[in-house]
Amino acid sequence: MLQIRQIKVPVLEDTEETLIQKISRKCKISPKEILSYHILKKSIDARDKNSIFYVYEVLISCSCENQVTRSQDISFYEEVSYEFPKPVSLMKDRPIIVGSGPAGLFCAYMLAEAGLCPIVLERGEKMEDRILSVARFFETNELNPNSNIQFGEGGAGTFSDGKLNTLTKDKMGRGKKVLEIFVQNGAPEEILYIHNPHIGTDILRKVITHMRNHILALGGEFHYQSCVTDLMIQEGKIVGVLVNETQKFLSSHVILAIGHSARDTFRMLHEKNIVMKPKNFAVGLRIEHPREMIDQWQYGKFASIIGSANYKLTYQTKEGRAVYSFCMCPGGFVVNASSYEGGVVVNGMSNYLRDEKNSNSAIVVSVSPSDFGDHLFAGMEFQQKLEEAAYVEGGGFIPVQLYGDFCKNQKSTSFGEYLPNTKGEVSFGNLRSVLPEFISSSIMEAMCDFQKKIHGFAREDAILLGVETRTSSPIVICRGEDFQSTIQGLYPCGEGAGYAGGITTAAIDGIKVAEKIVLSL
Repeated sequence: MLQIRQIKVPVLEDTEETLIQKISRKCKISPKEILSYHILKKSIDARDKNSIFYVYEVLISCSCENQVTRSQDISFYEEVSYEFPKPVSLMKDRPIIVGSGPAGLFCAYMLAEAGLCPIVLERGEKMEDRILSVARFFETNELNPNSNIQFGEGGAGTFSDGKLNTLTKDKMGRGKKVLEIFVQNGAPEEILYIHNPHIGTDILRKVITHMRNHILALGGEFHYQSCVTDLMIQEGKIVGVLVNETQKFLSSHVILAIGHSARDTFRMLHEKNIVMKPKNFAVGLRIEHPREMIDQWQYGKFASIIGSANYKLTYQTKEGRAVYSFCMCPGGFVVNASSYEGGVVVNGMSNYLRDEKNSNSAIVVSVSPSDFGDHLFAGMEFQQKLEEAAYVEGGGFIPVQLYGDFCKNQKSTSFGEYLPNTKGEVSFGNLRSVLPEFISSSIMEAMCDFQKKIHGFAREDAILLGVETRTSSPIVICRGEDFQSTIQGLYPCGEGAGYAGGITTAAIDGIKVAEKIVLSL
């Protein structure tokens, strides 16, 4: 099999026939000699807005393989095939997984396929019920503190864009395995090869349900509305957990895949002397623009053909602070992602088609213990302070402000040429009164640079919504090379534990933890 790179196909000519012709010309063979092909990667080259290409990387089988001249773009294919280790013996007890976000779910999936029948404890509701609770909150502002955008089956990423891109090197093939499992459970096959793949919140919900059913069919268990309130530790070893302060689940292997918003759990872990440390994260605001504006900037006259456009913006302030776009959602919503009464948090969410009228992203500023304090929960308390200020400023709803008014430090009273596209009600406020001044000034400095990159990005009627605080966990639950904490058998895992940053990396970390458990048998 041959791997062929850098096959450029004009957007208007993107057909199977054109692709085969391009492959044959690059390899200097006849199209008839190509027996089969498989797309490995597909991306977009939009540097020249008048001539935009799809760039393919393909795997081909041809009848004259040895006659094709090798080059930088043509080589023999070396497949990276992931293999999960096989347990040499069964466990004396069943592994317990705390949390069913991507880290916990993929850990459970692999352990179930290895025959270890995991028990998953989820503080929120199962997907079908969680969807109803979230919809009720959007409509009535009636919050379920244990089942919302942050908590519940699937984790916080379920109500996002379902982005699956990662910068992690995938030498072992775990990332590919994650995508394959998603496809096996109903995700679009294109995620296996397309650049910056996404599933969309509408499809991701169904995929997670299928994954749960697969785990159940293999002997796994799910317990919902089951918050772990205590750890059972004997002689430095985990022996089980206490759920809802009453029910005991015994196991010598407990995976903590708790997510980045389980603040009560972090405090409980601290009381049990689990070693943790504060970490850097980022906070800021969401910004909305008309999707057509972003699409035109990226794809010009081809925008209607290619579809919704992404952007990724970075800037370093004069003081050396990083400001960047985060969790960009083309053609999506800004959602009220609150997880407790008295606080407001926002996030972005897109369906698979990404066809809503606005595109949004967070514009966030890096913060460290030097900004919020160096004690363990200082970052968590800093987040909470901003969220409670946003709640007050918006009167319990999402506070919104036009960018021009943000610069003038005054409350907005009306919208400009377009309206916000949100899940959850909005209320005008002055977001400058919510954020520390160093955050606001960093955002305004960066926006001047972003305006140069995307014309109209800093337009006066650009809509800001606040606050974005849950970019990542403010705490790391320390673990060793064996992935165990200082308590034997306790495995911190995923984004909440500080070892991932998004759906894919969290899922990969879940797989890594499952490997460690199997190899320990």
